[in-house]
Amino acid sequence: MKSKIPTLISDAENQVELEEKTRLINQVLELQHTLEDLSARVDAVKEENLKLKSENQVLGQYIENLMSASSVFQTTDTKSKRK
Repeated sequence: MKSKIPTLISDAENQVELEEKTRLINQVLELQHTLEDLSARVDAVKEENLKLKSENQVLGQYIENLMSASSVFQTTDTKSKRK
């Protein structure tokens, strides 16, 4: 019976190691999926950011055109009017 005790301990240790390795592998896989999700999200945000920058440029140009076409926003020379 004494000869089987080291084998039982060894088997138990092997089982614990195997469970730990399995747990770590599952954790690594979960972290990889999380990283892939975050990377995809970053790419989507970058794309949205570029789209919004482009829209802002168009709106900025539109506002500039409206302001230049309106007499309300034209600069006046106050010195020449006072003379």
